[in-house]
Amino acid sequence: MIILGIDPGTTRIGFGIISEKSGKLNLIDYGVIEGKPKQEISVCILGNCEKLSKIIKKYKPEVAGIEKIFFAKNIKTGIDVAQSRGALILELAKANIKIRELSPSEIKSSVTGYGLADKRSVSKMAAIILGIKDGLKGYDDASDAVAIAIATAFSKNFGE
Repeated sequence: MIILGIDPGTTRIGFGIISEKSGKLNLIDYGVIEGKPKQEISVCILGNCEKLSKIIKKYKPEVAGIEKIFFAKNIKTGIDVAQSRGALILELAKANIKIRELSPSEIKSSVTGYGLADKRSVSKMAAIILGIKDGLKGYDDASDAVAIAIATAFSKNFGE
């Protein structure tokens, strides 16, 4: 089974693609979808969805995990991310991909065993789970998306 993890954002969206076969997880690809800063939100969202659509066509995931929004101090940023997240979910639904929505604490708990783990610990454990000796490189958004894919694989109740 191919599983896609998505860490939603507006100008940068993390994605992680893993495979699960007989309980063994393997990393296929990960990275970020990047938009141009200071673009209108509608233009940014459209571009992000087009790039996600290409990833979906390339890897053909059967299931996707996407992080739920966690509101912090900046409400405007939270609203923009929520709009982007909704469009990404629509792209997944259009491709008939089962969707699992996970909270940040569910992801952290699933990957590290501790729901308040920091990003470094989550990235480190995700690499260990996948057998990547050198660790996950690049943006936190990408390693977060890999962790989301792992948590999705562990959840086994896709689309509920």
